[in-house]
Amino acid sequence: MTRVAILGGGPGGYEAALVAAQLGAEVTLVDRDGVGGSAVLTDCVPSKTLIATAEVVSDAAESAELGVELGHDSVGVDLRRVNQRVLALAKAQSADTTAAVEKAGVQILRGTGRLAPGDRVVVDDGAHEFVADVALLATGARPRILPEAEPDGERILTWEQVYDLEELPEHLVVVGSGVTGAEFASAYNALGSDVTLVSSRDRVLPGEDADAAYVLEEVFARRGLNVLSKSRAASVRRDGSGVVVSLTDGRTVRGSHCLMAVGSVPNTEGLGLSECGVALDERGFVKVDRVSRTSARGVYAAGDVTGVNMLASVAAMQGRTAMWHALGDAVSPLNLKTVAANVFTDPEIATVGWSQAAVDAGDIDAVAVKLPLATNARAKMLGIRDGFVKLFCRPGTGIIVGGVVVAPRASELIHPISLAVEASLTVDQMARAFTVYPSLSGSVAEAARQLHRRD
Repeated sequence: MTRVAILGGGPGGYEAALVAAQLGAEVTLVDRDGVGGSAVLTDCVPSKTLIATAEVVSDAAESAELGVELGHDSVGVDLRRVNQRVLALAKAQSADTTAAVEKAGVQILRGTGRLAPGDRVVVDDGAHEFVADVALLATGARPRILPEAEPDGERILTWEQVYDLEELPEHLVVVGSGVTGAEFASAYNALGSDVTLVSSRDRVLPGEDADAAYVLEEVFARRGLNVLSKSRAASVRRDGSGVVVSLTDGRTVRGSHCLMAVGSVPNTEGLGLSECGVALDERGFVKVDRVSRTSARGVYAAGDVTGVNMLASVAAMQGRTAMWHALGDAVSPLNLKTVAANVFTDPEIATVGWSQAAVDAGDIDAVAVKLPLATNARAKMLGIRDGFVKLFCRPGTGIIVGGVVVAPRASELIHPISLAVEASLTVDQMARAFTVYPSLSGSVAEAARQLHRRD
């Protein structure tokens, strides 16, 4: 029986454990903070639970055109109760995941593990020690901390600390306009905070589709969210009951709280990597190939610690792929061009496959069509004013190679496009599939119809 050791219980770790157990291995999962990892306890699940509340508030606030009368001038939020629910849900999800892993026959050791020469795994500096034929590193990452903006957990916060707040920030300054910064800025704006988003780039979400980012910036402006573009934070300090964010151009921004969202750093310290021959890249992430192998024999890695498209879904796929490969099952190398991703702003931005930037740069020959949701009958009924569906296909074959959806619940609408990209479906195949009328998904089919080409 193959002995498998997994360090870290996030999506990469627990999904790998389930696959390894299914394939008959003897599996030990070493986990310090709780099965589910940061994705469940401090990141994805908590943030999206907070965002779910923000969506309800936003829908209620903008429901007047649908004939809804709330009886009050505004919708209030009890942030203490919101965060209590956030943390309770995260804890419950971790418990459910733990139960599933234990039911599969995986042994869970609570503690901090590291690799040691001789295929050994040492837990808590010797409290436990065992030999493993295969090891998987899934230790994740943590918020990047700037020396000039040290979080204090009260006014200067990382995204892991916001759930300790009991009152809604009067004026939240968010530093960083990537996915995390944009999501929290959108959520707190909907919850009722004044929000200033400090962006070092010329637009929010610089890594996303430009058309999608433009829509989001229009929505932010309409809802009173202030974006400071081409502005870089130099420092953040406490000032009485508030904070002062100093920018590199000499300006200052005062607020009640500051949320730092300036990236992540991998958790690689104390893992015995150099002693065991595990190489890191120039950013400090563990180097892996497309089946999750590291440079050391028998050692794999998955999730944020690898820096490969830092999504829970990618971490889970890396973990499963590692175990399929290590244990001799059928495996396909990770293909990042089939990864569906979503930004949980309001509206959401979902993407899959090749991007507009890649098409414009000539990296792939593709044609595109973009349909605004404003002309969709179902969108009109729901009061949706913002968003679009965009499809990319190859000009000769019509094979769908990518797509973008900007809409409420875009994370759900992207799935048929994701299936099309994975299966190399053509626009004609997509167009022939029935959609419900009226429905938002009808715009996906309509975009496919508009991409039809006669020879």
